[in-house]
Amino acid sequence: MKTTCPYCGVGCGVEVKTLDAPVSGDRQHPANFGRLCVKGSALGETLTHDGRLLWPQIDGQRVSIDAALDHVAAGFRRIIDQHGPQAVAFYGSGQLLTEDYYTANKLMKGFIGAANIDTNSRLCMASAVVGYKRAFGADAVPCCYDDLEQADVVVLVGSNAAWAHPVAWQRLVQAKAERPEMQLVVIDPRRTASGDLADLHLALQPGSDSALFAGLLNWLARNAGIDTSMLPHLANVEATLAACEAWDVAAVAAACQLSEHEIVGFWQLFAAQPRVLTLWCMGINQSQTGSDNNNAILNAHLLSGKIGRAGCGPFSLTGQPNAMGGREVGGLANQLAAHMGFSAAEVDRVARFWGSDRVAQQPGLTAVNLFNAIERGDVKAVWIMGTNPAVSMPEGNRVAQALANCELVVVSEVSAHSDTAQFADVLLPAQAWGEKNGTVTNSERRISRQRSFTAPAGEAKADWWLLAQVAQRLGFGAAFAWQHPCEIFAEHAALSGFENHGTRAFDISALATITREQYDQLAPVQWPITAASPNGTARLFADRRFYHADGKARLLPPAMPIKTLTTNDYPLLMNTGRIRDQWHTMTRTGNVSRLMQHYDEPFVALNPLDAAAHGLSHGDVTRVQSVLGWYSGRVTLDSGLQRGQLFVPMHWTRQFSGQANVDGLVAATCCPDSAQPALKQTVVRLQPLRPTWQGWLWLPDTITPPALLYWSRAPQPGVQRYVLAGNAHAGEWLMQLPGMSALQWQQAQAGQQLHWLGWREDKLACAFYAAPWLPEIDHPFIAQAFSQPPDSPQQRHALLGGRPTQGGSHGRTLCSCFGVGEVAIRRAIAEGCDSPAALGAVLKCGTNCGSCIPELKQLLSSLRVAQ
Repeated sequence: MKTTCPYCGVGCGVEVKTLDAPVSGDRQHPANFGRLCVKGSALGETLTHDGRLLWPQIDGQRVSIDAALDHVAAGFRRIIDQHGPQAVAFYGSGQLLTEDYYTANKLMKGFIGAANIDTNSRLCMASAVVGYKRAFGADAVPCCYDDLEQADVVVLVGSNAAWAHPVAWQRLVQAKAERPEMQLVVIDPRRTASGDLADLHLALQPGSDSALFAGLLNWLARNAGIDTSMLPHLANVEATLAACEAWDVAAVAAACQLSEHEIVGFWQLFAAQPRVLTLWCMGINQSQTGSDNNNAILNAHLLSGKIGRAGCGPFSLTGQPNAMGGREVGGLANQLAAHMGFSAAEVDRVARFWGSDRVAQQPGLTAVNLFNAIERGDVKAVWIMGTNPAVSMPEGNRVAQALANCELVVVSEVSAHSDTAQFADVLLPAQAWGEKNGTVTNSERRISRQRSFTAPAGEAKADWWLLAQVAQRLGFGAAFAWQHPCEIFAEHAALSGFENHGTRAFDISALATITREQYDQLAPVQWPITAASPNGTARLFADRRFYHADGKARLLPPAMPIKTLTTNDYPLLMNTGRIRDQWHTMTRTGNVSRLMQHYDEPFVALNPLDAAAHGLSHGDVTRVQSVLGWYSGRVTLDSGLQRGQLFVPMHWTRQFSGQANVDGLVAATCCPDSAQPALKQTVVRLQPLRPTWQGWLWLPDTITPPALLYWSRAPQPGVQRYVLAGNAHAGEWLMQLPGMSALQWQQAQAGQQLHWLGWREDKLACAFYAAPWLPEIDHPFIAQAFSQPPDSPQQRHALLGGRPTQGGSHGRTLCSCFGVGEVAIRRAIAEGCDSPAALGAVLKCGTNCGSCIPELKQLLSSLRVAQ
């Protein structure tokens, strides 16, 4: 069975042969040609019912699916009748399939009559949408992945693609290996794994991107960098260039805190090469000037003519598997449907197509405003689908409180336990990857199929089916009478072409008559897909015709950079983002033990000098505080960070750690044009935590450890492992946990070091290791003891010591694909392996997804220096 990966926007093809065999990459899929990252490779390990929401619940009690849907429909009807359609809202996700998205959008905007449907895509791609629409007249990414191989220069801005989009990154790595003359420019305040390949790294000041690209536009105009053949196809050129005149190299150097030599080197490279591809992601989008940042990049490509040809163009990397599909159907509150807005003509067109006189007349509440309206009580019912806003939204504590006070919260979800699910009045079990059937669209506009190959868990249903059932109960049955997702897709395709006549970029009308058999066999294809281009379209704007009414693209004057000012009380600037092996809020990846090996607990990455200034060393535990809240994590030293800046991961939730929801620290400040929150720059301070003891706790079941300074959970095979830090006596703390007094205990104590094993009928029920420092133990050895208890006194004694009698520690896992630890890698280097390729030949590390190669290089380099 061929399907599509449910993680990032690369949209990799996946092949599933049997449920008990590992998944593999689809060698025919044009997004990945068989490659998978470690998350994609581990998809088979997510096909479990552990932790799944298996049946509907109302107020925590199991009910029938009909009772739950009746309750949802009755609640929405009552609130709409009493308070009007603006009192209800949907909040969706880039995890939804296009068919799910279409159904939700049609129900809310077309029949309930309000546009209050927004999505977590607001948090990642909304600024790119605004940028494209302002420049091109349409939310249309002009490039394709083949351009990675054909570019002369690749500019990577605000993206750690090596970790966030690893398969696309590996295509770039391979292209550069085959064409070493290709130049890579990485623009990022910190040096990340992506910087490993860079020919030029511009470590600019956070928030100064628009100055760099405004200066580029000015430099192009002054140094014969304008493609004069583009000028008849551009509008607002003179005003934009006039606005950029102040951005000479000195002004840009001052704003970006870069040398003039570095800046001019980049500008010259951009101007001199005919094929320049610019890739960007959250570092550009998640900013108070996110939309203007996007337009600053688009300006440079338009004025220089580096667009619409192989190997060049502006290419935003989509964060989620179907954020693009949500944009197609109108899943954002400021869109209507199928790339149409809220003009009178567009509302009339959609109303006639849907056969509804209730179509929303104006944009609805975007994400931050939506949850603010819930907090005020203006929105009294919200249906949240496949996302975790109590964690992912800025000012997360306010969002959680708003949901706690909301009259009706409906959550359709895969996981039974999430920070958002705990606020649900109604929980609806949704189908997961492998059970769902529909389509997704990746970053290059490529529509691919997600196919079902396993039976739904429990009573899980497709999101589109749940929505359609509620629509029917609300009295809209005729418009939601589909029996199969193919019918929804065909309607979506038909709407894309309805009265289009080439005026809208999104057009897949050639698929409007698709049959179920054709849908089942649908091959990956890039839109537009029309009668004139039935096999899809790889690149846009080759003809230099854009989607504004006059056919021209628009240049826009740049925004002034907004510098986030630190203070004496909050002297550090916090950046947030993804790590390599985790996804969003870990409801899927957090339960796969090998995906917890690379980073197994929340961390705070600090420049070594900043750490020393705060009295912190590698491995210490610290608290990060903003005016809104605090986060706790373990210190890791990172010389790739500039002084005064720190980095924390976005993933951990209250299901996995005591206080590691980083978005609870971030203010809900948004780009005024896109309403996308600025999640990347928050002023903070550090408060070192000084526990009297730290330790490891192993239990068969999940608990929430009480009364600690810090804790984090990492699932291991057959057991849960907790890392702890506290101030009370460690042994006394342990014995207060439920059930501990009933166990038979084996103990060893040396000074303040405690090693305790709790047994129940010759089965290990608890393992606890504590000391004033974090004890060093062999984690796989201990995990194995829960499924294969030691059967001799010597083995039990070794287990009490935390290490096997023979062998040594695995060390930190660097290669999650093959479980290769740092100890084995160091040993191989000592025995003569002097390159990542040599290590791969011996240990296989770096030979699958390649994401660990930058760290292998760092380890090789550090050992050479040490020698």
